[in-house]
Amino acid sequence: MLVTDSVNIQSLINAVETADSAAALVGAVRSLAAAQSPEAVTTLITVLGFNNPGAAVAAVDGLVALGQDAVPALLEQLDGYNYGARAWAIRALSMIGDPRALDVLMETARGDFALSVRRAAAKGLGFIDWDALPDEHRAAALALAIDTLLVALDDPEWVVRYAAIVGLSGLMTAQPESDERVEEIKQRLSACSHEDAEIVVRARAQMALMPLP
Repeated sequence: MLVTDSVNIQSLINAVETADSAAALVGAVRSLAAAQSPEAVTTLITVLGFNNPGAAVAAVDGLVALGQDAVPALLEQLDGYNYGARAWAIRALSMIGDPRALDVLMETARGDFALSVRRAAAKGLGFIDWDALPDEHRAAALALAIDTLLVALDDPEWVVRYAAIVGLSGLMTAQPESDERVEEIKQRLSACSHEDAEIVVRARAQMALMPLP
């Protein structure tokens, strides 16, 4: 990056840090996110912890646009106490789909305190870039992700169960049709489509089953 570019990025960071209103913060974060500079990652992650959903959405968009460049810092700076910030960070990791986030997403989907965080993680497990994993690790990682989502189908919160179905739908495209796990997933989705207490979850399970042979 050119020095002049670095100076410009720093001015955008300063604008975020000195914003004196909620609206000004949203605008400053949007401008910083649009720059798509790796230098902005730390500041964008910090914004996730502010009580400003508009700024958080803009920060997530910026982090997702940076893709793999944002993943190490997101993983290192996950906030275990600020559940809002953690939810936004998990959302960003889920949308990026980098397999380096697999362990965090599986752990989160299985037992995070906040339902919004579990939901984001469950959905994200279905959209990992599996091709980025070495061949020798892919099958085992897929199996663990499937196990995690099957557990999430029993989550007490319907939004997490719904997200688990979305995640499983994504995973189905990564599994060979002959794999016995596909049949297991179909059976669980079929059970959800008939037995889940929430009609929206039953409907989403039915939708997930429709394209399957």
